[in-house]
Amino acid sequence: MPSTSATTPGGSFRSRIRATNTIATKIAIPIGTPRAQRRRRPCRAPPGRPCVRRQPRRGSLAADCDSRAVARPLRRAQISFAAMWAGESAFMVALGVVAFRSGGVTAVGVVTAARMACAALLAPFLATFADRVRREYVLICVGLVRAVMLGCAAAVTAADGPAAATYGLAVLATVAMTLYRPAHSALLPALAKSPQELASANAVRGMLDSVATLGGPAVAAVLLAASGPDAVFAACAGASLLAGLVVVALPYDAPPRVQTAASGTAREILQGFTTIAGDRGLSLITGLGVVQTFTRGCLTVFVVVVAIDLLDTGDSGVGVLSAAVGAGGVLGSLLAFGVARRGGLAVWFGVGIALFGAPLAAIGVVPEQAAAIVLLGLVGVGNALIDVGGFTLLARLADETVLARMFAGFEAVLTLGVAAGGLLTPLVVDLLGVRLALVAVGLLAPFAVAAKWPALRRLDAGMRVRDAEIAILRGVRMLGALPAATIEQLAAGLEHAEFAPREAVFEHSEHGDQFYVVESGRAEVIRDGRVIETLAEGDCFGEIALLRDQPRTATVRASSHARLRVSVLHRDAYLTAVMGYPVSAAAGEEVVETRLKRDHLRERA
Repeated sequence: MPSTSATTPGGSFRSRIRATNTIATKIAIPIGTPRAQRRRRPCRAPPGRPCVRRQPRRGSLAADCDSRAVARPLRRAQISFAAMWAGESAFMVALGVVAFRSGGVTAVGVVTAARMACAALLAPFLATFADRVRREYVLICVGLVRAVMLGCAAAVTAADGPAAATYGLAVLATVAMTLYRPAHSALLPALAKSPQELASANAVRGMLDSVATLGGPAVAAVLLAASGPDAVFAACAGASLLAGLVVVALPYDAPPRVQTAASGTAREILQGFTTIAGDRGLSLITGLGVVQTFTRGCLTVFVVVVAIDLLDTGDSGVGVLSAAVGAGGVLGSLLAFGVARRGGLAVWFGVGIALFGAPLAAIGVVPEQAAAIVLLGLVGVGNALIDVGGFTLLARLADETVLARMFAGFEAVLTLGVAAGGLLTPLVVDLLGVRLALVAVGLLAPFAVAAKWPALRRLDAGMRVRDAEIAILRGVRMLGALPAATIEQLAAGLEHAEFAPREAVFEHSEHGDQFYVVESGRAEVIRDGRVIETLAEGDCFGEIALLRDQPRTATVRASSHARLRVSVLHRDAYLTAVMGYPVSAAAGEEVVETRLKRDHLRERA
């Protein structure tokens, strides 16, 4: 990985604050705050009694829907995702029908493999762009490209053009689509304010994924019955255009970037893969994800074969079975909201992986239409759990500066899994028959989860420790408003130190390179030989030397009664985070001014 060095924005801290005073004032009510919170009704409590406004019960679905996960910037990002994914789900149904009519089950498998393989190979090259610009710009570009490609596919199909031309346009649209989800996944942490809100946002996205998986094929089934694949392609083009336009001028503060040392293009491209390979948690999630997407690739072929050959339900039956996955996903999303609140995401991710495969084996045993619809609904439940668990963990484990490339590498590896599944399924069906092939493929995911179950539990334990560290940082006023991506990165670099009673943390006039938060015990601030302030759990110190770039203004030591335990942030990480956002920059300046003014008054007294 290339080396990085954090740098503060140009100018002094005071000039930085002056430059952002207007912004800080404007965001006293944060952008995206629901209108109901901006215009509150007057309090009607009896005189002498405090005004208590009823809030949604914490942990309830109403509270989730009232949270920042559905605030305006996130809402627009989620609408974009819903439109894009509904269009993709409908597009896959129509393309499968075109391929099956042209060349049978082999054509379906080859087209699926070609789309996914090309997307997997090109996505890492394109993802470097997503880590250099605002992520919504990528979403806009993807929406426009797909709108053009799918519009052309509609025209070719309507004119009875060659199927190869439709396949080529489908490949280009899929390459663009492969870049969409990494950029969207990297955008959500910048919009969320905590790991819990990030998990809720992913749960909302999982629900939208499920609704899109339900609605897209259902619309495709109606359009196929009423018109044909060309109508489906045209509708998908419109959905892609909407997905791109809805995020134009998205209001949020992009995370601060660090300057990256010059490195080769190949190294930049491969950094997403090296990030995954260098982290056990990322490797675990990716490995199980490959098993799931291999099964998904097989399912792309199976859903056509089962509907047309095994169940004899015709072209519209393909849409019905695909919609069953979406219906189950909607129900699974309700479970995903509970998972987002309670934690243990790695274990639930494993449960979702197992649910993605086991129902296929059951369909092979019970090849009935009603049973197939119910069992594919369970696949949708598993998909919802995978979305909330997998994507939240990936966003939390990776560095924000390589987040899009990591997600692109993740999507590329998983896309190859889909391609392999789509390519091998016709061979497996020819070799074993449809029913036995369903059983063989369906058992892969449950067996893989059983083998990795202890590792999933260890990952959950590690994330609980991370949550405790984030809670410490959230208690600091100037850090409390930071988005999830930035606070997560700070927590990942958080260190801890202990000091014996009366031991100095730092001395007056020393050069300052660290910021401290008291975890336990008490710290005494000493100037001119006397204690001027005592700091307790949750209090912070050391920010003046960092923000003003001056020596320490006082000595800080552990009190004489107990050991002092502190959390430690280093200069570069602290300054990049605090000065990268108007809210935290203004809060930091206010803390510094308050402390210096208070110290001055004490000296005069």
